[in-house]
Amino acid sequence: MAMALTRACCCTLARQRNPLCSSFLRNPHHQRIRFRQPLQSFKSYPAGFQRRIRAIHEAAVEPITSNKQNEPLPQPQNWNIKMLYDGDCPLCMREVNMLRERNESYGTIKFVDISSDEYSPEENQGLDYKTVMGRIHAILSDGTVVTDVEAFRKLYEQVGLGWVYAVTKYEPIATIADAIYSVWAKYRLQITGRPPLEAILDTRKKK
Repeated sequence: MAMALTRACCCTLARQRNPLCSSFLRNPHHQRIRFRQPLQSFKSYPAGFQRRIRAIHEAAVEPITSNKQNEPLPQPQNWNIKMLYDGDCPLCMREVNMLRERNESYGTIKFVDISSDEYSPEENQGLDYKTVMGRIHAILSDGTVVTDVEAFRKLYEQVGLGWVYAVTKYEPIATIADAIYSVWAKYRLQITGRPPLEAILDTRKKK
């Protein structure tokens, strides 16, 4: 996932300040490593390195399927931040499900699936489906709308993982992280094998 790449870049730059980043990058719940070139291309490397690469490859290669929850889950009454997410995005759902699992102990995040037929812009600061599909949006309890990496930073802070994105508060890392996320947001439909946004909007209109 692109946000995993953003986290990896941020953690690499911040590793000396926060050694917890290393353990985060090794956690399979937060990042999947995918190789775009065959394993044979690593034959020139030492045998020990080849074994590590093969082990990581075998553990990481798995079909990308949506983990969207079919049954609505109870929402916290006194939430601090609302996460607007695309429930039809399989890669996005990995992040959502991780945050949802963490949120069981905190109860500070309200999750809103914009792909649901019940999604209402009026209840979410006027943010329509097309706008929210363009990039991640979150809404604070006071009505403030945050986007991009700042939204992830606010969300992670609410479930005890603020250190993951803490370094993105500072320049030039903030600019780099936003740039990486912007590329992911622009191409995520293509990456996940979905139709262009115009086609998705047309299908929703026909419904």
